[in-house]
Amino acid sequence: MKHGLRYRLSLVLLSVVVGTLLLAGTSLMAETHYHFQLYQEQYGMDHNLQGLTFHLEQALLQSMMWTLLGAIVLAVIISLYLAKRLSAPLIEMKKAAEKITRGDLSVRTNVPGNDELSELGKALNHLAEQLQQQEQLRITMTQDIAHDLRTPLATLKSHIQAMLDQIWEPTPARLRSCYEETERLITLVADLEQLTEMDSPHFRLHRKPENLTALIEQSVHIVSAAFLEKGVRLEVKPHPALCLNVDRDRLIQILVNVLSNSLKFTPEGGRVEIQVKDENGSVLITVQDTGPGIAPEDLPYVFERFYRADKSRNRKWGGSGIGLTIVKKLVDAHGGSVWIESDNGTKVSIRLPK
Repeated sequence: MKHGLRYRLSLVLLSVVVGTLLLAGTSLMAETHYHFQLYQEQYGMDHNLQGLTFHLEQALLQSMMWTLLGAIVLAVIISLYLAKRLSAPLIEMKKAAEKITRGDLSVRTNVPGNDELSELGKALNHLAEQLQQQEQLRITMTQDIAHDLRTPLATLKSHIQAMLDQIWEPTPARLRSCYEETERLITLVADLEQLTEMDSPHFRLHRKPENLTALIEQSVHIVSAAFLEKGVRLEVKPHPALCLNVDRDRLIQILVNVLSNSLKFTPEGGRVEIQVKDENGSVLITVQDTGPGIAPEDLPYVFERFYRADKSRNRKWGGSGIGLTIVKKLVDAHGGSVWIESDNGTKVSIRLPK
């Protein structure tokens, strides 16, 4: 059974009150008995009311004095014990917080129990863990941005330098290669700008009722040329006419990003299929491809910025590594959810509220 800090403090205060009352009762009985014996020794069987009153007053005063002293001692002992029990984990958490502010994100606290202090310690540990993960992501993101900028820039520099030195002729093929590298840089910068915009607290969706079929058709139209060029078949399964309260441009962006990602990893002659299901209060959109799939150990990280399951970072796949991150943020902004399953190929599922 979980006993919170309030329960424990109330129990301690109740113990002090009960202890004080018991001490008062015990001391009163003891002093009364003691002074009654003194009265009998002094006056014997004579009924001296003045002496009896004096001894009763002394018994009452001394019992009150002993009760006060006992209560003070009891309160001091319990207070010291309670202060030590409360301050020890707080001091430990304070030291851990100071280490975190100095950049030591590996620090963890160990606060036993099931009260609010232990929950605070767990929350501090969770915060440190999240900060550590964010710091690692920041380092990885910086390295990835540097890599994604360095490679096309180095290619452009070498091509232009060779042309300036008249080692190469500026043929259409070489100019196209320079153009493609420039396009890759523009795509990366545009994706970074979008991601920064979505992280802003001022980011807002412009939602209104939209025809889902029309949005899917427009998204397919945008990517159809790329599918045709690669030789990958894009199919849209028949589905009922549905109306969603969404941001038109952002939903098209979600679908185009998902379709582009599926095309990227689907080999020539493969197939990408779009399905729509009407569920209770929501709509499920799935995009299934016939690509190589994603390893189970990589699935939890596919929505991280710049994460690529291809550890060698082979550039033949292209892309900025941010597309699915943008998808996740936009779906979350719509109040929906997105997840990826990978068995025979990869299936991206997007659930949006109506």
